[in-house]
Order: sequence, then structure tokens, then C-alpha cells
Amino acid sequence: MDFEVWPEAIELGRLFAAQGYELSLVGGPVRDLLLHRPSHDLDFCTSARPEEFEPIMRAWGQGFWDMGRKFGTLGALRRRPDGTEVKVEITTYRSDTYDPDSRKPDVNYGSSLEGDLSRRDFTVNAMALRVPELEFVDPYSGAADLAKGVLRTPVDPRQSFADDPLRMMRAVRFVAQLGFSITPDTATAITEMTERLSIVSAERVRDELVKLLLTDHPREGIEALVESGIADVVFPEIPALQLEIDEHHRHKDVFEHSLIVLDRAISLETGPDGAVPAPDLTLRLAALIHDIGKPKTRKFEAGGKVSFHHHDIVGAKIARKRLKALRFDHKLIADVSDLVALHLRFHGYVDEPWTDAAVRRYVKDSGHLYERLNRLTRADATTQNKHKAMLFSGAMDEMEKRVEDLRQKEGFEAIRPDLNGSQIMEILGIPAGPEVGRAYKHMLEYRLDNGPVDEDSAREELLQWWSRQQ
Repeated sequence: MDFEVWPEAIELGRLFAAQGYELSLVGGPVRDLLLHRPSHDLDFCTSARPEEFEPIMRAWGQGFWDMGRKFGTLGALRRRPDGTEVKVEITTYRSDTYDPDSRKPDVNYGSSLEGDLSRRDFTVNAMALRVPELEFVDPYSGAADLAKGVLRTPVDPRQSFADDPLRMMRAVRFVAQLGFSITPDTATAITEMTERLSIVSAERVRDELVKLLLTDHPREGIEALVESGIADVVFPEIPALQLEIDEHHRHKDVFEHSLIVLDRAISLETGPDGAVPAPDLTLRLAALIHDIGKPKTRKFEAGGKVSFHHHDIVGAKIARKRLKALRFDHKLIADVSDLVALHLRFHGYVDEPWTDAAVRRYVKDSGHLYERLNRLTRADATTQNKHKAMLFSGAMDEMEKRVEDLRQKEGFEAIRPDLNGSQIMEILGIPAGPEVGRAYKHMLEYRLDNGPVDEDSAREELLQWWSRQQ
């Protein structure tokens, strides 16, 4: 088999062989070689223990890390003359298994490459290339499965998923990442064993969800996540979007609508120098769950109508709770829940264009999420009525143009009152305290309503307001 292998892999192979150790490129990098996909993160496994191969890696790399030492993994980094970074992780042969009641895998060192490959998640990741001799090792026919585009476990799927339940989530992630399908016996095992995911830590589940959402086509992975029953365990609010459609089809299939919005939002991401560089996790997650509040707010009204009053506010609370449970960082939780809360904000502009004050408030309330919110709003407009779609798009264009005009005219990157706290205290002759905060808030509202004014006008407004408070 013809391979074009990284020179760093050959070099490391020779260094390990000189010390009497086996070294093999393994997993994703081998799969990507066969798929002719670029990769600069190289995973290896070896017969050596970490303390034995650490000196080799420290001497070889320009950077070194050992955060995975307890799992038998060490890492190093080298920069090529052209600036390309090659990251390497090397792991001692091992076999990981979960205790039935444990949330963390037990790590046991193995003794052979073939044994190590047997514990891999899928056959397409259970291929290896011995270095430096370039011997291709494929004991579970991973190359054949790669050609067929299927995902199959090297051993019985029930044993594989019992050993590490997170492999079930990796399966649906690879559906999105590689465009593969899951073999029937593997799919059946996943459906039967989804509850076992409850023993996996929230952090590991979160990391797989992130990897899935950042693929080129996450929709297929989300569909597999729901169809398999995995989502019922790890993110039950997503399958809950599959509301029963009434016989007169008076409301959309919310789950299908959410997937369409996700696809549309991805298409609105920008290049690396744009406002929302792809792939953007915050936008994608918000697009997927923007209607997460609909199941709890659905109400059948008189005349057969269906309403979802305040589903934006309810949805923001649900999103915050779920993302917190999945251990997402505080900033992402705040940003996604704010986007969910604001995703209906623009509606109504089409019928009655806003005043400048309303435009300023929209910019202020969206803050650093302005560009993402506009893309989410556009993506959410999925009407099939071409006339309505054109009106909505035109209204968004007009609002964005007005924002740019106001930016040029007023420079409101960060809208603040025309008087700061110190000036307010000096003008009113009051010390720091709650009154200053109330005065500041009033002046901010005045700024939003009127745009920037000179200091004398601001001073006059403050004094008039203060007199009304006495």
C-alpha cells in the first residue's frame, strides 16, 4: 500500500527503534492517510512506558506536555521551517475498561499492538502503520470498512460500548464528520445501551457534542444522536423538539425547523477575517436550541391555533440549565442563553421600522453578540413564502445599514451615558451610592433615546431629572 508519511513519524520511529521500542502511527492519522486528508496531529502507540520514552520526546520536540501521563500519554510539538506545527501524542499500549459503576475508565497497560488496536472504538480507527518500517497493520479490516463508508466496532459492539460508553457518541460524531453510516448490529447495540452513557462524565459528553457541532455537516450527527436515543440521555431537550404536528399542520416540526436553522446559520459564518469565523460553536449551539422553550410553552388556542408565548425567555432558562449541567464554560453559557432570549427581538421591524432609539437599544442589548444575533435571526426566517422572505431579508438589510450609519455618526461601539459616574457625583453633589447608579441608568436611557449630546445638555437633563426625584 502506497503511503506518503510525515518525515517526523519516520524520525521518531528510528529514535524509538534505536532504544529497542516499537512505535506505530495509529487511529485517525492512519485513517486520514487513506482518505488523503491533511493532518498535523499525529497519534502513536508504543511498547515503551512513559518514563522510558519521555527522554526521547523531550529531546525531539520544541515543546513537551504530560497532562495525560496517568493514562500513559505524553505529548510534544515541533515547528517546521515553514512555521507548520506538528503535534505528537504517544501512548503506551493499553486496554481501558469501565467499572460498571465508575465514571472514569481504568487504565491497564497492554503488551502488543494488535491488543491495543482491539480496544479502539471503530475498525476505521483500528489501523496502524509501524514506523520506521512502514508496515500496515489492519487486523479488523478497517480499510475495507473505510472504503464502504461504514462504522463497525473491532469486537462485539456490546462489549465495546460496555468498555467505554462514550464510543456511542463518537459513532454519531463520525456520521457527521466522515459522512459514514453505522452498521445495523452496531446501531442496535447503541439503541439498547444508551442508558450506560449516564456513567460518563459531563465533561467527556460535552467534548463529543462540541466536536460533532464543529464538523462540516453536524445535521447528520444530530439526527443520528436523536434517532439512536443517545440524545434522550445526554441532551433530552433536543428530542423534545419533535412535537406532534396537529392534523391541520398549523405549526412547524420544531426539530426539523431547528436543523434547518442550524444549516442556514452555518452558511452565514464567515472566513477567518470576518465577523463570525467558521466554525462558530456559539452560533451553532444557539441555532440548534433557539426554540428549546417551545415544548414547555405550547398552547392550543381557540380556533385551532397553536401558540408558544414567551418561549424565548423560557428557552433561555432551559438552555442555561442544560449547558451548565454539561459543564460548558460560563461565557459560552451566557452567550448562548442570551442569543436564545434575543432571537425574536427583530420580529416586528418588518411591519413598523424602528426609531433610532430602538436601533440603539438593539445594538446595546446584543452587545458583542450583535453579528451572531443577526445571523441567527436571518437563519430563523425559514418561511416558504417568497414575498415574506424578501420583506424580512430587506428589513434586516435596512436595519444593519442604519446601524452602520449610526456607528459612523455617533461611534457607539460601546454605548455609554454622556456623563460618567464621577461627573454625576460632582454635578449633583452626592457621594458614591445607589443614587449615582440610578442617575447613571437614567442618563444611559437618555443617551439611547437621543443619541450623543454635548456636556451642557447632558448636565441640564441630569439636573432636571434629579429635581423630579426630590
